[in-house]
Amino acid sequence: MSYNDVEIEDMEWNAELQAYTYPCPCGDLFQITKDDLKLGEEIARCPSCSLYITVIYNIEDFSDHNRNNKSLQPSVLLKFLFHC
Repeated sequence: MSYNDVEIEDMEWNAELQAYTYPCPCGDLFQITKDDLKLGEEIARCPSCSLYITVIYNIEDFSDHNRNNKSLQPSVLLKFLFHC
């Protein structure tokens, strides 16, 4: 059973670890990478103890297709949508 359920918005991006983190009661940090999230992983583990949390997030926010569309300007996106 998960120690806790945590919304991705409540986690912090750690550039050094290249992972979203959340404080663990043991003093370390639960960690989950963007690649894990893209693959549908929802468990963030603590590297120092046996605890883990369930991360609540929308997988579509981390999909490559969604990220590519977000980077397009609105006019380019409309052209793409109507020509496909």
